[in-house]
Amino acid sequence: MALTVYDKVFVPYIEEATIIQKIKELAAQLKADYDGKKPLFIAILNGSFMFASDLFKELEIEAEICFIKLASYKGTKSTGQVITAIGLDMDITGRHVIILEDIIDTGKTLHTFLPQLQNQQPASLKVAVLLDKPEPRKFEVPIHYSCFVIPNKFVLGYGLDFDGLGRNIREIYQLQ
Repeated sequence: MALTVYDKVFVPYIEEATIIQKIKELAAQLKADYDGKKPLFIAILNGSFMFASDLFKELEIEAEICFIKLASYKGTKSTGQVITAIGLDMDITGRHVIILEDIIDTGKTLHTFLPQLQNQQPASLKVAVLLDKPEPRKFEVPIHYSCFVIPNKFVLGYGLDFDGLGRNIREIYQLQ
């Protein structure tokens, strides 16, 4: 069933059950890689909140989570500017850090943010993303864990929005 947000029509793309299954698989991989290491997950708001929440519920390891807000979107286009609204308030020196991101497309956000984290000398720094959209990539960023690789279509739902709306939709829709 199609869905209209503002003046745009979106069609179903990834069902909730498929998303949850991929998150369970990611949680199992993270358990294998980080069991006994007490990693720190840094979830990038706003878009990753559902991904981070569902992933954290599935994790069977001791871990911590914190949230940071970075943004580079207005409407359906990347602005090219990265804005930090909420900063990191935890010491990551010597910690195993995993960034949780909803979607990586141009790579600008992480290209700007990852060096700031590297300067704090974590034991390791990895990136886990719900949606990897490689076609519009302008900046090389390491993606260590990816639930889905998607084509260059605008998506919303499951935490992703279109000018603030659509985050609460349980599935992922794509622009028609």
